[in-house]
Amino acid sequence: DILTDLDLKAVIREHSEHQATATIVLTPVENPSAYGLVETESDGRIRRFLEKPKADEITCNTINAGTYILEPKVLDLIPAGENHSFEYGLFPELLKRKEAFFAHIPARTYWIDIGTPERYLRVHQDLLGNRVGRIHLKERRGDFDSATAAEVDELSMIGDDCQIKPGAQIINSVLGQGCFVEERARVENSVIWPHTRVGTTAIVSGAVVGRGCHIGRSAVVGHGSVLGDKTSLTDYTITGQAEVQAEAVL
Repeated sequence: DILTDLDLKAVIREHSEHQATATIVLTPVENPSAYGLVETESDGRIRRFLEKPKADEITCNTINAGTYILEPKVLDLIPAGENHSFEYGLFPELLKRKEAFFAHIPARTYWIDIGTPERYLRVHQDLLGNRVGRIHLKERRGDFDSATAAEVDELSMIGDDCQIKPGAQIINSVLGQGCFVEERARVENSVIWPHTRVGTTAIVSGAVVGRGCHIGRSAVVGHGSVLGDKTSLTDYTITGQAEVQAEAVL
């Protein structure tokens, strides 16, 4: 999955100007070897795809950004009744047929692959910090109950029916619906899914916490941790950079 603020109208306009059969959006990345690069001609036509290139094979830094404009006739090239890969089946066939297959490389566009917990968390930080170009959060506050002595910063996003007790701190974080944060607990730079309880004086920092979890008194969920749904951490438990399966008890 990806998140992008791509100007789709601009892609369609360029597709029409080229009278293209297909247009693929590309994005530059620091390490194309992790994705596979896409080479283009000087006029914007696709030259070739190279999956998982070695260091000495890297000739550009543009990769498939996952957005395509296709003419209806392209669908006729997809075999009926079977799974068919665009990257390994359809696109090579378009090149083989010498179709008008063009690239669109936006000048300035936010783009991120959110396929890892680290990048999933980064996306949320970017959204909370208004760093996703044309995408902005319209509403950060649901209907929730927060004690006067609790601290909820202006960046955090709080779902409906949450309860935040005195002395608790919510900083640069997302709380899903129905979360319960007890006295003097601290949640920072984290994403917590619905109906999770964070115990008294517990700390959740730089973590992703699933649905219906219980984090005990004075427990610490450390940076890079991922807790599956219905995980239960007993009092005073400390996790490092751990990935904990759903319904685990620690």
